[in-house]
Amino acid sequence: MKIVFMGTPEYAAASLEAVILSGREVTLVVTQPDKPKGRSGELIPSPVKQCAIKHGIPVFQPERIKRAEAVEQLKQYEADLFVVAAFGQILSQEILDMPRFGSINVHASLLPKYRGASPIQRVLLDGEKKTGITIMQMDAGIDTGDILYQRELEIAPDDNFETLHDKLAVLGGEALAEALDLLEEGKLVRAKQDDSQSCYAPLITKEMGRLDFTKDAVSLDRQIRAMTPWPSAFTKWNGKQMKIWKASPVGDFGRNAAAGEVTEVTKDSFSVATGDGELCVEELQLEGKKRMSSHDFLLGIKLKPGDRLGE
Repeated sequence: MKIVFMGTPEYAAASLEAVILSGREVTLVVTQPDKPKGRSGELIPSPVKQCAIKHGIPVFQPERIKRAEAVEQLKQYEADLFVVAAFGQILSQEILDMPRFGSINVHASLLPKYRGASPIQRVLLDGEKKTGITIMQMDAGIDTGDILYQRELEIAPDDNFETLHDKLAVLGGEALAEALDLLEEGKLVRAKQDDSQSCYAPLITKEMGRLDFTKDAVSLDRQIRAMTPWPSAFTKWNGKQMKIWKASPVGDFGRNAAAGEVTEVTKDSFSVATGDGELCVEELQLEGKKRMSSHDFLLGIKLKPGDRLGE
């Protein structure tokens, strides 16, 4: 089976590696144009491009995949199937229908739940106990195509976006390889999605990391984990931005404290009152400083009960 692979970030690179290791021929890799990084503006290739170069696979980087010249370029490469994983551009129906097996997508949720661009963060925000990978036959909608194959994954209580992303990247590669085997054997069974069970996961914005301590401690913990490492969960302390990288919800000890007020300081952590319960902060980063444990932070900062976090 000849495959054209479309993807951009690390999540997609894991699926590309899985296709290559399965012994199938990847005739072309399509990825987003190189992006400038840092003050130097040096152009950095995507993880998928780096993987393709390592394996000697031709790379195509269109600004807009739906433009006529890009479509003509795609037609120059033989493909029985297009495989798409976090590519970052919407494909036209003309493109989806090019290969004889059409186009499939490696989506990081158990569809029909969490269609859209940010399913990994959303399952954490919503406190889901499990997630997974869906191999989906693509159509013109946003993650609305028929389900071909799924693998489930339990979400650990301490999973954040980074750790869950990495687990799903590996699982995505495994699920894709298994689905390709079934496709070639004619054993994949298409199942329509139940639209009544769907929900949408739009793009995460930086503002979504702002902590509101009037919310309950469990919700704040979910928010911190969903926003780590990007865009990060943040608040203010003494007029400076404070990012909170790791925290744990703890029970309500009956202390009479306002939301955002520091209630307890130990040598290793400090607790903050919320709308329901308290949040024990274990790792943070003060504006202008490096990321550090609360223990190290408290060695240099005299935080005390009654101090306030928030705007």
